[in-house]
Amino acid sequence: MASPTMSNNIIVGDQAIWQSLQQAISKSSGFKNWQKENQLNTTVEEEVKQYLRSTLEALAY
Repeated sequence: MASPTMSNNIIVGDQAIWQSLQQAISKSSGFKNWQKENQLNTTVEEEVKQYLRSTLEALAY
């Protein structure tokens, strides 16, 4: 079983990865085009999550 310190380090690492991915995605032309088409009144993080959901749904079709 993982120690609490190890679990906390993993969570912090995951958050750092998510932040990095979120920044990269939000700078992409595909995201910017999607953002223009789907004008949401929410945070960039929520927009990135929705963008990823819709992209994965389209790919799964």
